[in-house]
Amino acid sequence: MYGAIEAGGTKFVCAVADDTLKIIDSVSIPTRTPAETLADVFQFFDQYELTAMGIGSFGPIGIDPKKDSYGYVLATPKPGWSEYDFLGNMKAHYNIPIAWTTDVNAAAYGELKQGAAQGKDSCIYLTVGTGIGGGVVINGEIFSGISHPEMGHIRVKRATEDTYVGTCPYHKDCLEGLAAGPSLEARTGIKGQELPQDHPIWELQAYYIAQALMNYTLTLAPEVIVLGGGVMNQDHLLHKIRQQFVEQMAGYMETPEASEYIVRWGLPNKSGVIGCLLLAKEA
Repeated sequence: MYGAIEAGGTKFVCAVADDTLKIIDSVSIPTRTPAETLADVFQFFDQYELTAMGIGSFGPIGIDPKKDSYGYVLATPKPGWSEYDFLGNMKAHYNIPIAWTTDVNAAAYGELKQGAAQGKDSCIYLTVGTGIGGGVVINGEIFSGISHPEMGHIRVKRATEDTYVGTCPYHKDCLEGLAAGPSLEARTGIKGQELPQDHPIWELQAYYIAQALMNYTLTLAPEVIVLGGGVMNQDHLLHKIRQQFVEQMAGYMETPEASEYIVRWGLPNKSGVIGCLLLAKEA
């Protein structure tokens, strides 16, 4: 049996799969304090004989095995989780191989192996919801350097008509601060899923996301970019993003057709869990 944890700031999705990676049981656990959350996590997994586990965690996290911070959740605003030894506490309870990465890296890996980027060697996965996060797979492997990518916090060129200060507690008007779900609600007073399709805010949203995709393309040149998360479950927004991307690239770099290059996730709400299971099996 293989275990998977997609650990988000709002909820932990835990799953168990057989040797073929068919999910046989899963549970969604609200994210509270580490002690409360992991008590429920242990209760779920203790029912099974696990061979290995994959964890994709909200971040930032420590990913360098040579550093003392390896396995820790680092500077997060989530109460109780900052500087918490997440991986160490899991290993203390389960003496099995455990793969460790970010939730969006796991989702990128899941999409590459079984989702919208299947058959490719490289992809970027960007989730747009309560926050914005990105994962990168290059040559079939999750990319990391001194840390994992934090693609939601890049600087973007502010639209001239946009005077909103931004929601990011660290940078204010980074991509996440200007284009994540909370910014939509703060600007309009309406939750993103309730905004009408013809609301002008969507053009601004597409402008910022397309600008980010252009930056990622010019830097990493992935074979495909996969978009997921709650804000992306709308055809009209995906269409606007593709249009803006083509306009902003201005013919500078040869990329596939926008409809083939910028695609919606192929494993809605399962990318991270499936990626974690794949990493568990490899571990």
